[in-house]
This record gives sequence, C-alpha cells and structure tokens, in this order.
Amino acid sequence: MEQQTRPPKTWFITGASRGFGRVWTEAALERGDRVAATARTLGSIADLNKKYGDRVLALELDVTNAEQAKSSVEQAHAHFGRLDIVLNNAGYSLVGTVEEGSAGEVRSLYETNVIGPLSVIKAALPLLRQQGYGHILGTSSNLGHVTLPVIGYYCSSKWAFEAIHESLAQEIKQFNLKVTIIEPGAYATEFGSQESLKFAGGMDIYENFKSEFIKGLQALKRGDPQATPQALFRMVDSDNPPLRFNLGSHNLDWTRETYDERLAVWEQWNDVSASAQGEPK
Repeated sequence: MEQQTRPPKTWFITGASRGFGRVWTEAALERGDRVAATARTLGSIADLNKKYGDRVLALELDVTNAEQAKSSVEQAHAHFGRLDIVLNNAGYSLVGTVEEGSAGEVRSLYETNVIGPLSVIKAALPLLRQQGYGHILGTSSNLGHVTLPVIGYYCSSKWAFEAIHESLAQEIKQFNLKVTIIEPGAYATEFGSQESLKFAGGMDIYENFKSEFIKGLQALKRGDPQATPQALFRMVDSDNPPLRFNLGSHNLDWTRETYDERLAVWEQWNDVSASAQGEPK
C-alpha cells in the first residue's frame, strides 16, 4: 500500500515518559507531527521541549485523576487547535496469582488500566465530535485475547479494555470517529521494569510455580520497540484503520491457536449447551 502525502497530525499521548509511549511520541515528532505528551511527572518528559520546541506540549497527568485528565485534554486541544489522535498508553501490570492479589491491588490496577483511559476518552469525545473527526487509540496487548497465569489480573484489565473499545467503536462511528486497539506482543520495553510492575503479596505454595513462569517469560524473544513506529503510522494514516491492530510477528499464531481450542470445546459441548435453550416462548 503506497503512502500518501498527508498533513501533520496532532496527537495526545498518555504514558509518554517511557516504553511505547516514549518511542511513539518521539517518532511522531520526528516525522513532523505535533504531540501533547503527558506523564505523571513533568521532569520525565522535559527534554522533549528542548529537542522539539513548540511542536510538543508537555503536560503532567496521572490518568487516575479524572479532573486532571479532563483539563489536560482540553488544554492540549486549545493549545494546538485540534486533536487528530488520542492515544491511551499509560498502564502497568500486577504480578501475582489470583489468590494472592488483594481487592485493593486489583482496584488500583483497574483505576490505571481501565478507568483512567475512560477519563481521557470521555474528556476527548465532545471535542472530537465538535471537530467532526478523530481517532482514538488504546494500547492493549495480545493478552487481551489470551491469558497467562501469574498476571491474570493484568490480562483481565486488557480484556475489559478491549470490550469497552469495541463497544465504543460502534457507538461513535456515527460521528465520523474511529477507534483502534493496539495489541503488541512481547517487546523489549521498560514494561518489565520496577516502574511498570507491582507485586502482590506472595504465598509460599505458589513460589515455585511463579519462579518457573517468570523464567519462561524472561526466555521469550522480544521485539524491538524502535521497529514499531512505521507500522503504527501506516495504520493511523489509513483511511480505513482496523479496530484491532497487532504489533509483532507472533500474535496471530498464538491467538489463532487459542481460538481454535475454544471453538473445538464449544463444538464438543454444543449438543449439551443447546439442550439448555428450552422451547421458544
């Protein structure tokens, strides 16, 4: 597919201090776009102003603060005059088995991974509707379709994230607004750092299981995050971007295998399942 020459886009990006958020922020600026880059501490993104000047607006934003999310989106829109792309990228993972995770830890995870992005989206929607265009992006994961042990709560937050965005896409299509869920596989970002992980209290009975699981994760071949921007740009520059967008070469095989297994079980039990329908009323 040939790239068309397009005018610069204006982005609003959360979690721009590290990981994909940092990579995509800098790549967008390098290609001549404008970015409202947000992070929990301004110091972590202060260097962007020095390098890119008035094409970047650095804003402090903790996505769990709904009022701050609203004011940041409105400030970015007023500063640049429009927002073409709103990218929710902030998030973290809770490490621990289902039994180990406390209710408070799970709530905090959802506040950042699910409720926080919703605050940004709700702040942006009136402005995007008024413009008559806009593209909402959300960084999910291949774990929005499949699951792993030990990070089950993180997986569950991505399943919720995916369902919300899929419903949202149907609701706002009428306003000429688009939605894309970005689904990276394993990449060598800072997502595995202490800043992006929280650990649930441990139980001795799971220590060996978790240790083996983490060894397996560490052995995974990870993609290069610097290889992702051009694929991302091809997607956002498309006139018909997909609802779901894989990043990486391994996602599709794993997802296909998972759904083949699910379908096989559903088919196996279909007679029993159908018998529960009863007579039409």
